[in-house]
Amino acid sequence: MAQETSGQPVGDPWSAFGLLVSGVAFYGVLGWLLDRWWGTSFAVVIGILLGAVLGTYATWARFKAPSDDPPTGAGHEHT
Repeated sequence: MAQETSGQPVGDPWSAFGLLVSGVAFYGVLGWLLDRWWGTSFAVVIGILLGAVLGTYATWARFKAPSDDPPTGAGHEHT
C-alpha cells in the first residue's frame, strides 16, 4: 500500500521486489516451456526480459505518486 509523506510515495520494498521477481519467474518459465515445445533456445531469454520489463512497469504503476490534477471526463463541462 502506497502512502504519501511530504510528496514522496512510501511503499513496502518487499512488494516491489515480489512484483519484479514474480514477473521474471513467470515469463521465464513460460519462455522455457515454449522453448521445450518449439525445440528452440531463445524464448526463455525473451520471457525473462519481458518479465523484467512488465515487473518494472507494475512496480512503477503501483508506487507512483498520485497526480495533483483533478480527473477530467465527459459531462463536466460548464457552458
